[in-house]
Amino acid sequence: MNVRVRYFAAAAEVAGRDEETVLLPDGATVGELRAELSHRYGHGMEAVMASGSFLVDSVVSRDQSRPVGSRVDVLPPFAGG
Repeated sequence: MNVRVRYFAAAAEVAGRDEETVLLPDGATVGELRAELSHRYGHGMEAVMASGSFLVDSVVSRDQSRPVGSRVDVLPPFAGG
């Protein structure tokens, strides 16, 4: 399945882009996407993902077992409120 991954703030800086399409197996999870992004972008992305969250088809999630949808945003931690 093709997943549109969008990167924001520190995640975009580490990835060197604002978005890309990532090919994952059908039924892939947030954990599988994390593993793929760690493989691609290394420690910097791991640090962003460890303290940030994922927006999976407009729902914020940190659950590694959550299935990914057609779009996932990688969000760094945000200060303030």
